Amino acid sequence: MRTTSNALFEVYIILIFVYILLKPDVLRWGLRLPYARLVGRPAVVSCADVCEPYLKIFRRFIPTIGMFDFSPMIAIIVLYVADRLVVNAISG
Repeated sequence: MRTTSNALFEVYIILIFVYILLKPDVLRWGLRLPYARLVGRPAVVSCADVCEPYLKIFRRFIPTIGMFDFSPMIAIIVLYVADRLVVNAISG
């Protein structure tokens, strides 16, 4: 059964994925978005405004290993667990 809280958690998880893909670090590897001048920068800024406060919590505790940042993966797992807990608490 889908609830509103379930949808909110899923939207936030999708936003984190979009932020990871649109992050300037990924775009420096040579990947170029089509119409990047029109869509790229505002999308990155808006995703950063929404996702960075949550991701910073995990970046304080999880160091980067080489050039890999595992904090988004842990953040998504925590969101998924919180989603399951909230949905189970609501449905009884």
